[in-house]
Amino acid sequence: MECKLQEMGEAQVMAAARDSVFNRVRMGYAVIESRKTDAWRLLLGEALGMQAEIQSDQSLSARMDDHVRRLIVVPGPSEDLQALGMELADEQALAVVLKRLAKRGIDVKESTTAAAQQRGVHRFWHFTGPKGLTIELYHQPRLVGAPPRMATSGFITGDKGFGHVAMSTRRPDQMKQFWREIFDIRHTDDVHYTISGVPMLFEFMRFNPRHHSIAFVYTPKIRLDPIRTRIQHLEVQAATLDDLGAAWERCRALGLTIAMSVGQHANDKAISFYVATPSGFDIEFGWNPLEVDEASWDPAVWTRISTWGHHFEGQTLAGRLGQLGRGVASLLRKEYVPAGF
Repeated sequence: MECKLQEMGEAQVMAAARDSVFNRVRMGYAVIESRKTDAWRLLLGEALGMQAEIQSDQSLSARMDDHVRRLIVVPGPSEDLQALGMELADEQALAVVLKRLAKRGIDVKESTTAAAQQRGVHRFWHFTGPKGLTIELYHQPRLVGAPPRMATSGFITGDKGFGHVAMSTRRPDQMKQFWREIFDIRHTDDVHYTISGVPMLFEFMRFNPRHHSIAFVYTPKIRLDPIRTRIQHLEVQAATLDDLGAAWERCRALGLTIAMSVGQHANDKAISFYVATPSGFDIEFGWNPLEVDEASWDPAVWTRISTWGHHFEGQTLAGRLGQLGRGVASLLRKEYVPAGF
């Protein structure tokens, strides 16, 4: 009897491991809605060095590697991140995620052919995720044999995805539960830090060995959200330190607003700077973050965001007051998370 119970336990563990999508999911692409297409082309193409081109449907697409699209700007009024494309490693991993969503009663729809073409994938499935962000699932990106025409040597993407996003939330427990139960996201580490007298908690989560694919930030007591957009920033990873330095110089030469100067983060050791986008959130242009060794990683709590640099720039009193007003107003809004979380 004891042997049978042990065999049953081992079978359950093996089944759970087989159904896990950890290390089989990554950030595939991001879709931004904006009416400021020319400004986005200047930022992504001339400043950050991607191959950024207007398409026949008037969207702007940016290449960073062999994928047809990584960043997509579609015409629209929200000036916000509209969707995240989550790339699954294979059809089996996609089926696991779709099954979990169905079990939760979350409405999932398949894309149109035109929408899939715009995203640079063969087909995708989409649903409404936390903060009203559309989550798009796929496993077959469209690839291009010729390398992109870029003003940089390259970006680090591959099986770890194109980068990460950071988002503020008033419902961190439900947010984390969603990403854990649907995508098997894992906790990497934390930063406890005070900004302008307000205590902030940062939690860093990963889908794969990339140090983090999503970072959540929230206030520990009174839950405020001063950020207008769904994300605070989106990150892309430069191939070399020279690429980072050249992009920094191009951003300054073009007169773009630098949100944070060059510095090094304490927890993931990335060297980066932050530039404001035309839609209000920032893009972090980073280099050489740590990767997680699952066998030896021990989550830590840090009391500073950066070991050096990352000084705030371009902030005005009006801007700080606007954030304070949005934070207070957020108390009156209900932050969306899918039912059951």
